[in-house]
Amino acid sequence: MIAQPYQLYVERTDTAKNMARFYAMSIEPTLFGDVCLTRRWGRIGAQGQMMEHHFLREEEAVGLFLDLLRQKRNRGYRPTGKAAQA
Repeated sequence: MIAQPYQLYVERTDTAKNMARFYAMSIEPTLFGDVCLTRRWGRIGAQGQMMEHHFLREEEAVGLFLDLLRQKRNRGYRPTGKAAQA
């Protein structure tokens, strides 16, 4: 069982470079008792790409979540106040 919900939606825009990107992550339990970190990214307004990482322990998923969050912040991604898009 997940101790608390983990969700993130950030965007990076630069009109001079015609850049409008999003990055979304969430950690959720699976039907088999594992933990799944789902990542989605792409151009804002497009469906984008998706990748799932499965872990036996929540701590491992949270560790990757935080590492990816740091990387995205360093690259200029910022929260927007929007909810994660499905």
